[in-house]
Amino acid sequence: MTKRWLITGCSSGLGRALAARLGAEGDQVVATARRPEALDGLVARYPDNVVAVSLDVRDPEQCAAAVERAVDAFGGVDVLVNNAAYGQFGTFEEVSDAELAAQFDTNVFGPWRLTRAVLPVWRAQRHGHAIFVSSVAGMVPFPGLAAYTASKFAVEGAAESLAVEAGPLGVKVTILQPGGFATGYSANLVMPEHRVADYTQVDDGMLDALLGMNTKAEINAPELFADVVWRLGQMDSPPLRLPVGPDTEAFLQPAYDARRSEYDQVIKAGHHTVI
Repeated sequence: MTKRWLITGCSSGLGRALAARLGAEGDQVVATARRPEALDGLVARYPDNVVAVSLDVRDPEQCAAAVERAVDAFGGVDVLVNNAAYGQFGTFEEVSDAELAAQFDTNVFGPWRLTRAVLPVWRAQRHGHAIFVSSVAGMVPFPGLAAYTASKFAVEGAAESLAVEAGPLGVKVTILQPGGFATGYSANLVMPEHRVADYTQVDDGMLDALLGMNTKAEINAPELFADVVWRLGQMDSPPLRLPVGPDTEAFLQPAYDARRSEYDQVIKAGHHTVI
């Protein structure tokens, strides 16, 4: 069944791979990027079913215009993929107010404002599927990625709330938790304006790992992500959370186990009733 998709962050990486896969499948796609000319090749390959739209998710007017363009082009939106994001490097102490605000404006407020713009369309249709691209960092804290991790935790909380609120109206919600993928993430990583030398022993290894992501043979290809999301879009009852990539279990399972163990210890000790 042909689906109508609206995808953010399609100039490269995961968004680009997904838009290409959907175009090849014959689905209808509004592919967005801050520089829509970066999508010219994609549109040329699939001129009948891929439309390029300029979108900076930090701009409420552009968010509204992208939804209007999707409705004008294809009559509605079946699946929204909130993919656009970037990584702010730096420990908790190093990240400034301005850097933290910028991280949340793109990674949290952007998906929120775009989904909010789509929801009236979905309420009228009585169906829709919101896909939020989180990360294993939405569950696992990594040193040197305090702001990014906080933004992904926030995205997952927002998405869960949306699932509860809009589910009765026919809106499905899925949180994707990708592992490592060979994308432009490392090239777009933003460094904090001020570094604190004491933290280099904690986060330098993490920084080296991030900067080397595109050159490691074991890193997942974006086409794997595209295949998973395309299949997800075909499901009548998609999961609320979906890890993406064979490396995710190594990150997520210990995190789930640790939370469960800590919870059990607190309950057993009775601290929840005496503190």
